Amino acid sequence: MIPYHVLRCAVVTAGVIILLVGPAAPCAQGAERPKARTAARVQEPEPAPAPALPAPLALRDSQLEPIDWSALDGWEVDDHGAAFAAFLASCRPLLRTTPPAAETRPMYFALKHVCGRAVSSGRLAPGQARLFFERNFRPLRIARLGDSAGFLTGYYEPIVDGSRFPTPIFKVPIYRRPADLMPPAGATGPGFPNRGQSMRRTSSGNLVPYYDRGEILDGALDGQHLEICWIKDQTEHLVIQIQGSARVRLEDGAMLRINYDSHNGYPYVAVGRILIERKIIPREEMSMERIRDWMRFNPQDAEEVRRKNRSFVFFRIVGLSDGRDEREPVGAQGVPLTPGRSIAVDNALHVYGTPFFIRAGRSLSGEKRAASFDRLMIAQDTGSAIVGPARADIYWGAGDEAGRIAGGIRDPGTFAMLVPREIDPVMAGARMPLPPDKPPPAEAQAKPPSAKSARAGSGAPAHSRCCDRARARKRLPPT
Repeated sequence: MIPYHVLRCAVVTAGVIILLVGPAAPCAQGAERPKARTAARVQEPEPAPAPALPAPLALRDSQLEPIDWSALDGWEVDDHGAAFAAFLASCRPLLRTTPPAAETRPMYFALKHVCGRAVSSGRLAPGQARLFFERNFRPLRIARLGDSAGFLTGYYEPIVDGSRFPTPIFKVPIYRRPADLMPPAGATGPGFPNRGQSMRRTSSGNLVPYYDRGEILDGALDGQHLEICWIKDQTEHLVIQIQGSARVRLEDGAMLRINYDSHNGYPYVAVGRILIERKIIPREEMSMERIRDWMRFNPQDAEEVRRKNRSFVFFRIVGLSDGRDEREPVGAQGVPLTPGRSIAVDNALHVYGTPFFIRAGRSLSGEKRAASFDRLMIAQDTGSAIVGPARADIYWGAGDEAGRIAGGIRDPGTFAMLVPREIDPVMAGARMPLPPDKPPPAEAQAKPPSAKSARAGSGAPAHSRCCDRARARKRLPPT
């Protein structure tokens, strides 16, 4: 647990350190007002407080720290050309679509400006692409408030056999979004939100939580004609729900492409975590392949474990081809994903098209010569289990090999969000809220203050008084 005084100091100082990046452009409302000339011995009145300003960059439950490009280990050797190509794919829909009325995030509008310059530049060589990112963005280390790192997983596109109609072999339906599924109240941002309880309206007009996985498996949606297709078993169905997309090879050879559309609003519960807690599969051996094998040989127990995950995902059809279509799936942003460059993020916090430079302590792709994973990636997708400011699901491609790589990733990682230079993060940092004062412990109240604490001006240890101007200029390291 992070000591309280360190957390309190880090929150305050995280905003102040941003000042080292450079002064913000003057704002008409927030610029300091010149002091009026007064007589020599007349004390000036206290200036009126400046009106409250909207923060130009505000991500809830997040801590942001400006860093130099040189602080990004592996930045120099990454393939910036490949990252720029993925970024360019995200720019095109950003530029040609009108922002929804509910879209107020500064990142959205700042990215549109950068995207205009990117599209004008066209395809760039790796060296030129690196210069483009460095001239148009600045890196900000991002993590959940109080954490020092984020979390990485991988996903892929399964390829399974299926049928347009139920048969003795293909008997597990994949559902489209039900008409009575209502998104969580107060949802913002594009697409279906990842947070909050989805609802349905009963015949009496009352709003109640939507059906959970167990109720749907027991037939709650029967008769509504929501079936897109049928596949072989529930294990395949669970894998497709976790991955968020699939290619379904139909009886006539046609390939049906389906993508994530919405979910029933219950928190995702990892089946692997349940199997680890029950000591069925050791943590160090956990992978999607091990989960498949266990479910295959333990069908009754597997059914009970699957129902522990009350979350349920609905899909939409995004394509139907002759089976030779090798294009990558389309993510939630509406652009084809790029293996190893596209990530799924929390779309309630992050804008599609945002670049992130992510580092993990080992090679995630299985390359033996690489000791770590250091890569610039673009936010182009989302998922119901992807929640938080430093949470990413890395797309690895389609098929069994991509599934092998993706299934073995559950790693901590450091995240640097590339923020357009049009955005000044100073205001957001300055408006970071302070945690409430912590009451002194009972024994400290009973004892007389020591000389050291008396000099500090309170009963707390002197080193906890970190909010003075001198120490506020130095960000405390996380503990």
